[in-house]
Amino acid sequence: MAAGNVNPFNVSDSEDEAEQRQDGADTERSPSDEAQGHSLGPFSPPAYSEPAALLSSNRTSPSVDGIPASAAAVAGIGGGGAETRVSLDAIAAQLLRDQYILTALELHTELLEAGRELPRLRDYFSNPGNFERQSGTPPACKEQAVGPGGPLTVQVQDRKRRKKDALMRDRAGSISTLDSLDFARYSDDGNRESDERVAECEIPSQERKNYKSSPENQEPIRPLEKRALNFLVNEYLLKNEYKLASITFSDENDDQDFELWDDVGLNIPKPPDLLQLYRNCGNILPLHRDTVDVAVNVDPNDLPGDYFTQEPVQQTEAIQQQEEVVQELEYQIGLLNSEKQSLAEQIKKLQSDIQALQRNVSSEPTSAVKSTQSKEDTPCGKPPLDNGQYLDIRGVTETDSSSDANTTKTSNTTTTATTDCTERTTTATQPHAKLKSQSQQGKSSVQFDQPNRKLSPAFHQALLSFCRMSTDSRLGSEVSRIADSEQSVMLMLGRCLPHIVPNVLLAKREELIPLILCTACLHPEPKERDQLLHILFNLIKRPDDEQRQMILTGCVAFARHVGPTRVEAELLPQCWEQINHKYPERRLLVAEACGALAPYLPKEIRSSLVLSMLQQMLAEDKADMVREAVVKSLAIIMGYIDDPDKYSQGFELMLLSLGDPSERVVSATHQVFIPAFAAWCTELGNLQSQLIPSLLTRIEKLLKQGEYGLDEHKLHMYLSALQSLIPSLFAVLLQNAPFTSRAKLQGDVPPIEVTRFPRPASPLQDVATIVGSREQLAVLLQLYDHQLQHEGTTGWDSLLWVVNQFLPQLIEIVGRINVTSSTCVHEFSRFFWRLCRTFGKIFTNTKVKPQFQEILRLSEENVDASAGNGILTKATVPIYATGVLTCYNQEEDRKLLVGFLEDVMTTLSLSHAPLDSLKASFVELGANPAFHELLLTVLWYGVVHTSALVRCTAARMFELLVKGVNETLVAQRVVPALITLSSDPEISVRISTIPAFGTIMETVTQKELLERVKMQLASFLEDPQYQDQHSLHMEIIKTFGRVGPNAEPRFRDEFVLPHLHKLALCNNQQTVESKRIDIATQLFEAYSALSCCFISEELMVNHFLPGLRCLRTDMEQLSPEHEVILSSMIKECEIKVENKGIGEAQGSISIAASLVGEDAKTKFLSKMGQLTTSGAMLANVFQRKK
Repeated sequence: MAAGNVNPFNVSDSEDEAEQRQDGADTERSPSDEAQGHSLGPFSPPAYSEPAALLSSNRTSPSVDGIPASAAAVAGIGGGGAETRVSLDAIAAQLLRDQYILTALELHTELLEAGRELPRLRDYFSNPGNFERQSGTPPACKEQAVGPGGPLTVQVQDRKRRKKDALMRDRAGSISTLDSLDFARYSDDGNRESDERVAECEIPSQERKNYKSSPENQEPIRPLEKRALNFLVNEYLLKNEYKLASITFSDENDDQDFELWDDVGLNIPKPPDLLQLYRNCGNILPLHRDTVDVAVNVDPNDLPGDYFTQEPVQQTEAIQQQEEVVQELEYQIGLLNSEKQSLAEQIKKLQSDIQALQRNVSSEPTSAVKSTQSKEDTPCGKPPLDNGQYLDIRGVTETDSSSDANTTKTSNTTTTATTDCTERTTTATQPHAKLKSQSQQGKSSVQFDQPNRKLSPAFHQALLSFCRMSTDSRLGSEVSRIADSEQSVMLMLGRCLPHIVPNVLLAKREELIPLILCTACLHPEPKERDQLLHILFNLIKRPDDEQRQMILTGCVAFARHVGPTRVEAELLPQCWEQINHKYPERRLLVAEACGALAPYLPKEIRSSLVLSMLQQMLAEDKADMVREAVVKSLAIIMGYIDDPDKYSQGFELMLLSLGDPSERVVSATHQVFIPAFAAWCTELGNLQSQLIPSLLTRIEKLLKQGEYGLDEHKLHMYLSALQSLIPSLFAVLLQNAPFTSRAKLQGDVPPIEVTRFPRPASPLQDVATIVGSREQLAVLLQLYDHQLQHEGTTGWDSLLWVVNQFLPQLIEIVGRINVTSSTCVHEFSRFFWRLCRTFGKIFTNTKVKPQFQEILRLSEENVDASAGNGILTKATVPIYATGVLTCYNQEEDRKLLVGFLEDVMTTLSLSHAPLDSLKASFVELGANPAFHELLLTVLWYGVVHTSALVRCTAARMFELLVKGVNETLVAQRVVPALITLSSDPEISVRISTIPAFGTIMETVTQKELLERVKMQLASFLEDPQYQDQHSLHMEIIKTFGRVGPNAEPRFRDEFVLPHLHKLALCNNQQTVESKRIDIATQLFEAYSALSCCFISEELMVNHFLPGLRCLRTDMEQLSPEHEVILSSMIKECEIKVENKGIGEAQGSISIAASLVGEDAKTKFLSKMGQLTTSGAMLANVFQRKK
């Protein structure tokens, strides 16, 4: 056959014809080919190269159009291959010699797949040096003028390039791999693909390949391709135990759910994993389609001998086989048409019978319904759930196997049975006929007007076939059948919901919750129910608060409907599966579900499995919100648990929750868990016998262990738990009182005062909620106050325990805590305040105050007694003053508090005892502005006291009070009192006022006040009577160092720095060495603190630097280690003066940064630990400049 007669495209008529030709080609393999085990597939002419396909899809680019002549010879195609057999090694050598590299590569690949590797080809292709010289023009192009038949044509070159392109794509997995999978074709904007592919295919294959492979020209990855690759990469990491890498990868792609392939967004099944893709990438062969290569100006000697004969032979045999298949199919079609006509006639007859029966009963619809219902037990039998209870609207040409079976069965029954069965199972000749309408609720059968026509059934059916309906797909099958019972509806929903959910927007998926729950409740198949509940818990990747509430509401509704057994068997496993989910929102859903489902679970499961799940999550989960939900669910469990053996586990859970690092978890513990646990302990009768004593024991143990450092966090944890138990303890007193049996709701009950109880942290800590109602509590409170005031506590065991055991133990603990710890004092003060307010004023006055007063013993006779002084220096004083005496704010209560503080101040002053307890009382009370007037009254009592010791104490207390008092009170009450004390006859009293004056300079902004204070301080410094007052100078320098950095800049520049310079200069002439070193040390601290402030150049030159130099003169003789630091400070100040611009940009001077050399830095750091500088002074060094 001449080359010009070959069809250049050889377009197949259909896919079936292509397959038939391929089968025909397979049957013609020679025995020698079979013996060699050599597949013709890769070397046979590929049989599909439609022009349209070439121009419309980059997935079928023209890469397998033809084959080199040598390859055809290698494959042994044709009849003469067996006679002139050549060894494979010789063929390989010839191919390599002629530089048919691609053909040799194909041969090498085929032999590798067949397990018959040639050493020659293996060595050639494994040597990179063989390909370094081929970076330019392909060898075929280089040898155009060398071939035996003359130069190769352009078409042959292009064919080789396309062949190479196809080969390289086959090695990479071609269509089946993700490298070439065009995911965008599954997206919604698929219209742009054809244009891209047309433009791409117009470029030669090799150029396109080179263009795409270059980094600068490579097409960017598409979003859907990226999500698909991300999914497969994460799947590979998980399967191969690269868990940390998978976690990191998931965190970096937090917008994607790696558990659901549907989240990728492609409407295709999940592809194989990366391992399968890798293993199959080299085994996917081109489609075996018949094609021929056409070339112009090619020497026939270059083509194989049988090239012109093999194609007609193969095509002829393929055509014959196709003709045989066509004849067989036509015969089968004829049989089916005959059968169809027969069935159509039967259906027509049955329809006539049905219409006749319907006309007979149309006047009696009610009896017809009864008759229809009574025929359910007819010989047609009970149909299967999935088929018999549907109305099928599919035509006779689209009936499924079950419909055919039911139709055949119906035709053999009686007329009455036929009527009933056909209403359910037979199909109508019209596409919309014979629907059993549920909307009519069975009142009458649906009837349609029949045309008065005489068309043949075949013509009628052929006519209706033009109504296009699709019932051969899953969705078409579901649409064509309408359920007519609840059970069939559930079956239909069970089948459809798994397909619906992935295609609903994430933001609207909660709309599916009712459908999923209803189906899960009523579906008869456990497996389907489990799948639906799994869908429910995985419905939303990261459900927000509202979505979780909807899901929980549905879970509770499900539990109420199905009962505890199914909740345990079906819902709990879903929770267990997600207990370690990577998203905290899903774990939060599990934690909340455990609490919501607790009332509907069997009690054994509730107190074992669920409790263990929550305990594990509380101990291991890292998300605060999850642990918070766990605590709340544990509280619900505590409200339903009834196993006394679980008390110890509940106590440990309480301690674990209280020790949680998250504040929100601790808050949930106080608000929900502790009240629920206390309620259970109350029922068990061990609130007073076990729970509260256990906490007190732990506090005592903590105090014993904390002699060298108290763990204040644990103390707060235990004490706050005790505080949360106060409402439950008071409720126990009321419920176990002698008058409880007389508490009846009758008559007018006085309402409870709004301020009667402290504000509860949650409704569960409200005493009214614990008792039952506010009215019941009002009755009990009335009887409670009457009992305490008139009848006593005889026989009231719960109250006697509080008075005789609980309170004494608490007061003893209070006396052992460190009074200088403001945190501990504040915590115990709050505890006693809530205790006294909860138990009432009568209880506080008759039971609490007497016990404190007995211990404190504030009478004048005991002023010098060591025992009295000892207890007055403990934390008992501030806790009694701030926790007990401030509970009620009436006039007598305020007088009692004022008298107590005056007595303590007097007693401590006269006995020369430490003032820490009094200071703690003033600090705690001063935090509340309501007590400022009261405290000023106490201090005025000290100002006018006859004892100088008391006046000194009052002056020092002003320093603590000034910081919290408003400026009006400072001007009206504080400054006049301090000026009065500053003119006191006793010099010690005057000196005691200096810290308070300094604090006023630090906190007050009124110029008049500042000028008055400035004048008073100036009188201390400039009055000759104070020139030799060493103590006064020490106090002033200390005060300047403390308040200087924070004082008003004008006061600092005009007053503090000049006077520090004078004091430093005077100290150089000091003859007493001890006084000189004291003043020098205080000056060093003051200058260190002031060095962090902005100092103008003038002040730096006139006062700051001269003062530092005077101080250095003292330190050279008295403290060389200080002298090193002072020298560095002086040098830094001098540099700053010289470089004014740089100094202003740099801001304040930093001592640590001012050291110039490494030796000086080392010496500074080594000496800092040896300095006697106070911590407060050193802290001022690093304060922010003003």
